[in-house]
Amino acid sequence: MPLLNAADRLSFRPNRVLVAGTSGSGKSTLAARLAELFGTEHVEIDGLFHGPGWVPRGEFMQDVERFSSRPAWVTEWQYHTVRPLLAERADLLVWLDYRRHVVMRRVVARTLRRRVRNEELWNGNREQSLWRVFVDRDHIVRWAWRTHAATPRRVAELVEQRPELVVVRLRSPKECEAWVTGLARQPD
Repeated sequence: MPLLNAADRLSFRPNRVLVAGTSGSGKSTLAARLAELFGTEHVEIDGLFHGPGWVPRGEFMQDVERFSSRPAWVTEWQYHTVRPLLAERADLLVWLDYRRHVVMRRVVARTLRRRVRNEELWNGNREQSLWRVFVDRDHIVRWAWRTHAATPRRVAELVEQRPELVVVRLRSPKECEAWVTGLARQPD
C-alpha cells in the first residue's frame, strides 16, 4: 500500500486508528477529532502511561491490551513497549510528518500555555517549570527536538512489516486540516 497524502480519500471507514508524530505535533488533538468524526472512542495514551508524579503506571500494558482489543478506537502511536501491539491491531495510521521548526513552535507554545494556565494533564501532573528545559534532558521541548527523526524511521519499518496497513502522511498543519475536512465530507 503506497503512502496516501492529504489529497487522497480513504476507500474504507477505519475502526482502529493510530496517529503518529513527534511530541507536540498535534497527535492527541487530531486523534480526538478523528474519534469524534468516526463516532468512536479516543484513548489518550499519555493518560494511561503517566501516573501521579509522572511515574509510569504499572497497569499501562494491560490497559493498552484491553482497549486495543476492542473493535474501534483512536489513539496516539507512542511508547515503545506498546507500539508493536497497537500497530498490529490498527487499520489506519495517520502520520503527522511536520518539519522540525513547525513541531518546535507548537511544542514550545503548548508547553508555555499549559504552564501559564497551570493545566492538569493526566493524573494530577502538570508541565514542569520552564527553567527545567535547561537542566532536564527529557524535558518535553528537548525530547521533541531529540526524537524528531525517529518517527520517519518507525513508519518506514512499519510499512515494511505491514504493507497492507493504510498510512496517510500529512506534511503540514494545512494538509492535515484539508485531509480532515475532506474526510468529514466523505459519504459513509
